Amino acid sequence: MRASTTTKGLMRANRLWVIGSLAPVVVLLVALTIWPVINVAILSLSSLEWSDGKADLSFVGLANFIELFTDQPVYWAGVRNNIIFAVAAVSCQMVLGFFMALSVQRASKIGRGVLTAIYLLPIVIPPIVIGAMWRLLLGSDFGIVNNILGFIGLGPFDWLGSARLALPSVIAVDIWHWTPFVFLLMLTGLESLDQEVFEAARIDVLNGWQELRHITIPLMLPTILITVAFRLILSFKVFDEVFLLTAGGPGTATEVINFSIYRVFFGQDNVGLGSAMSFLTLFSVAFIAILANAVVRRWRRNKEVHA
Repeated sequence: MRASTTTKGLMRANRLWVIGSLAPVVVLLVALTIWPVINVAILSLSSLEWSDGKADLSFVGLANFIELFTDQPVYWAGVRNNIIFAVAAVSCQMVLGFFMALSVQRASKIGRGVLTAIYLLPIVIPPIVIGAMWRLLLGSDFGIVNNILGFIGLGPFDWLGSARLALPSVIAVDIWHWTPFVFLLMLTGLESLDQEVFEAARIDVLNGWQELRHITIPLMLPTILITVAFRLILSFKVFDEVFLLTAGGPGTATEVINFSIYRVFFGQDNVGLGSAMSFLTLFSVAFIAILANAVVRRWRRNKEVHA
């Protein structure tokens, strides 16, 4: 009886210690993450005016969302461009990152070090340097890209000033910048695979293509799915490359969601409409994240059932 009472007392003390140690983290998470989202939701239903240095907040209901859906074609052009940007950039990054990781995994010890250093170089360059560097490379008059194409009788092309070429140019820069990130995740996934499976495959005289198709890709699928979901979410946060290279132009050719929000918030000082844009974007990206997580979980469950 006494032993049982002592055990219950220890369990209660342990529970209190767990709650007490986690409470500061929970409070900090609410303060830094959830409260800003609630604040954006409140502002999206309000109109903010400044009078004598003081903020005058008035409730306007769904007026900001109605304006967003009926009178903001630039934002929707940004949504369309962002979808094109995400699909094109992430697809290329996945393919390039996967084969770059394969090349490093199969290289010699010295080759691994050299290739890894070369592949990772773009991701360590600051965004402002990337913007300046690529503006010089893609310049229509003195850009190196046009100079090289000129040797084979092509161009010159206005890579950043043409409505037809501006978005593909920004996508190309993003692919160059973020493929090393995909490469790192793919290399980590490849290094974690069970090498005995590959040795058994070689005994069965599978050639390189068969090994890739029937062994490597199926085993890498969880890593690939998570990386795709991660990069898709991050691609909707693109801003610096667009801001530095084209500023959303020409026209709405390279307009993206974050640039629209930036312009409405800080250019037009329309906090209510900017908050409505932010809230809708946040909701959409969260939906993509939940959907991607559900797809990965379902794939794993089906795999366990059929294993």
